[in-house]
Amino acid sequence: MQKIMNFFVGLLVGGLIGATVVVLVTPASGEEIRNQIQERSIQLKDEIKAVADARRAELERELASLRAPYQSQ
Repeated sequence: MQKIMNFFVGLLVGGLIGATVVVLVTPASGEEIRNQIQERSIQLKDEIKAVADARRAELERELASLRAPYQSQ
């Protein structure tokens, strides 16, 4: 249990150090970075929605094909 806790503490500390370094060496302003993050999150959300909709349509077609033999009886 102690090894797992040490791992997560190291992960947290490493993440904090990495985030600090990124903020210090980034050439863009904070507002620019926030805008980029916001645009990317909107783009990512749209991509996830498109993939989910496509998968839903695929599963609905598969379900319809599986139900078809039973509905014709």
